[in-house]
Amino acid sequence: MSHQEVIRNKCRDCGLVNLATDERCRRCGAELKRADDAAPDSDETVEVRKRGPLKRLAWILGMTLTILFIWYVSLLVTSDALTFEQRQMVHRAVEILDRRGFGREAFLLHNLASYRSTDNWWNAYIGHHDAYAATNFPFEVLTLYPEFFEAAVDDNERAAILLHESYHLKGSGEQAALEGVWREKGRLGWTEDKYGHTKVFNNTKELTMRDVPVLFRCGEDGQSDCVR
Repeated sequence: MSHQEVIRNKCRDCGLVNLATDERCRRCGAELKRADDAAPDSDETVEVRKRGPLKRLAWILGMTLTILFIWYVSLLVTSDALTFEQRQMVHRAVEILDRRGFGREAFLLHNLASYRSTDNWWNAYIGHHDAYAATNFPFEVLTLYPEFFEAAVDDNERAAILLHESYHLKGSGEQAALEGVWREKGRLGWTEDKYGHTKVFNNTKELTMRDVPVLFRCGEDGQSDCVR
């Protein structure tokens, strides 16, 4: 007699383990289910088994979304929101982008970005060099530092900074953001003849020359700006 047979003849009513050949429980007389009488899996049982991996996947997805939401909220509660005046400045800069044909970027900045004025715990932990802004992807939390409001000479220059951050909102890295802004500076009206004297423009030019040198290999000296 196999172990499996003994288990299959355990009485469901009183728990007594009977012989495999017994049809009724020796203790309580209840009818026993024989091993060879076991019915094949029903369609419902098969369906439940098929749903098992899907339920596990749903559970994993649910837990992941919960963790991401908690992380997102933690970024907000550990930082400060913009003041009313700061929000107005951001709004004007985004409107400039929209009018200049950067509709997709303006949509992201208007509707998806959560603006903060101070570092959250993540930014404080990672640390960063002097910057005008920082974006936490994929949470779309965009921190604007004092220089964004003070060093930029006008709303158009702030629009250039926000255009840079819009690349990060889409998941692009720093090199792609620098190249994208530099190539589009003419359409934005943020050109060297108008802004070549500003801190923001010169900082951006220096970083772009370092990270995307291919954009500065024109002219007789081979070191001039290729994007006009």
